Amino acid sequence: MQETNQEEPEVNDRAVELLEQYDIEVLRTRKGRGAILCETSQGCLIFKEYAGSQERIALQDRLLGQAAEAGLVQVERIVPDREGALFVKDNDGVKYVLKTWQDGRECSIHDRGECVEAVRLLAKLHGSMTLPEDTPGLPAAFSAECEYDKRNRELRRVKKYLQQKKQKNWFEISLRKAMDGFLEQAAAVTEEWKEYAPLYAGESKRNGGQAAFCHGDYQYHNILQGSGGWLLVNFEKYVRDNPIRDLYLLLRKLLEKENWSISLGTALLEAYEKERPMSAGSRIDLYYRLAYPEKFWKIANFYYNSGKAWIPEKNQEKLEKVIAQEKEKQRFLDGVFRDLGHLRQERA
Repeated sequence: MQETNQEEPEVNDRAVELLEQYDIEVLRTRKGRGAILCETSQGCLIFKEYAGSQERIALQDRLLGQAAEAGLVQVERIVPDREGALFVKDNDGVKYVLKTWQDGRECSIHDRGECVEAVRLLAKLHGSMTLPEDTPGLPAAFSAECEYDKRNRELRRVKKYLQQKKQKNWFEISLRKAMDGFLEQAAAVTEEWKEYAPLYAGESKRNGGQAAFCHGDYQYHNILQGSGGWLLVNFEKYVRDNPIRDLYLLLRKLLEKENWSISLGTALLEAYEKERPMSAGSRIDLYYRLAYPEKFWKIANFYYNSGKAWIPEKNQEKLEKVIAQEKEKQRFLDGVFRDLGHLRQERA
């Protein structure tokens, strides 16, 4: 590797030296997105820290390879070093991974056409995100019931703390006032999900012995538009779960910003199902993920685990928005998932 120019002196010199282990010619480097962007003889690449294990990155590379081979969407690829390793280490043992990249912009959350396209790309991606269940080293499947039981315990812990706290600021008063309603909602969703879980388990067994995986962090930050078209990046948080997980995350992010617009939600769901029809079980799964008050849990949990001497004004704004949007969210769920009762009977 020959480095011919470096634009910014603050780029991590020790990390740049690690690029010598790759069979590429680096033309210049610059900082970007918490990483080092490299213009190379193989195009634009990104070099960033990696916190996972060898087993995890090997599985990630396999999933990305399948998606690339399917050719339905453009995804990042991991560039191996000269020895074939998927990451390299510096003298302190910090791991770095080199991946393909493109300069461009994030998917615009204010452009309905681009949001629809993001969902369509997701549906195509999901078609290649499976591995045989007997693949060595597969991680355990995500359990929504266990996760939501844990979150409910955390909410109850926050409630108890607030009950015992004598002097409360405005944020704490607002949080305590809203707690009972959201905690009741969280518990009800969790219990209903547990009733539904055995039905979904039966459906998953009919997937031809394939384990489904998700991107894990599918939001507009990781959907890039550039000269090469759309590129999906940052698969490090991939998880073994129903692909509906990705759709849920994107829907929630977009709908929170659009006050749970039924027309937007309907358009996004139609775009997904045009490419990848949802089973009855997956539709129920999506409903419960949306019904669970995750944003409220995040606000409460962040508060409990942070310093409480000073509450950022932004936290109060987030809490007020979640409370204000609750009626619209329930209206959205009732309107878009009004066939839920029929679907549950069908699964039973």
